[in-house]
Amino acid sequence: MRVAVIGGGTMGVGIAHRFAANGAAVSVVDVDLVAARSAVDRVAETLVKAADRGKLDPNDLDGVVRNLHAVGSISELEQGLDLIVEAVIEDVGLKQSILATAEEQTPIVLASNTSSISIDKIAQGLAHPDRFAGMHFFNPVWAMHLVEVVRGTGTSTVTLERISSMVTFLGMEQALINDAPGFATSRLGVLVGIEAIRMVQEGVAEPVDIDRAMSLGYRHPMGPLMLGDLVGLDVRLKIASHLASVYGNRFEPPELLATMVAEGRLGKKSGVGFYDWASGSAVPIQEG
Repeated sequence: MRVAVIGGGTMGVGIAHRFAANGAAVSVVDVDLVAARSAVDRVAETLVKAADRGKLDPNDLDGVVRNLHAVGSISELEQGLDLIVEAVIEDVGLKQSILATAEEQTPIVLASNTSSISIDKIAQGLAHPDRFAGMHFFNPVWAMHLVEVVRGTGTSTVTLERISSMVTFLGMEQALINDAPGFATSRLGVLVGIEAIRMVQEGVAEPVDIDRAMSLGYRHPMGPLMLGDLVGLDVRLKIASHLASVYGNRFEPPELLATMVAEGRLGKKSGVGFYDWASGSAVPIQEG
């Protein structure tokens, strides 16, 4: 299988890792060749760590890494790849521009890793919307086993069948969702997350107790506030704001969330959010 991933951020690196670890030849495209090489280096580092953890056969490691390629621009990609998946920031105009350029390389399937933007809106301007769909992966991609596959109005049955085969190739499972802003996972996850933040804002409970209630009471792998820290509170704010513009006040971001983002308290990636991540693991913040 020949795949290209556009975007060398956290999600792009994770998607490239998952495909490469399962035997695909993967090209990573970023803003220029230097950035693309840096992204490929990060993918290689994650693969080495996977081998160290016993998740990847060390004897296969060299071959897997050799199947990674840095590409400086979309126009330099091979023609006719099995899949080109875009994994850049949640900016509809940027995604539309990137995907229109990627379509010129005639991939069999074209996909977006968007977590909240309507697939039909992104598809505007594509010559072949029948070959386009959403493939929403979750962080960290190498450890998560779901792909939320989003069917646009124009997405063909053949394209969905091809994506289903790719999901199986990755050793993952799919949830097939019809196009709607936020799809299923972001719409539900953000709603729970921002309500948890409102509870902190109103003094209902400390973050660690809210998270403990959800993880032990509802068997969630982690609580909504810790999850928000891992996703990035800036990401959570951006998605909530977008969904509020579509669905109304129930998705309106709490003032506390906007304040934390403005102060740079973004969660794990900044070192502090609802938890202190300076040590590399979540430690409850002691107020006062």
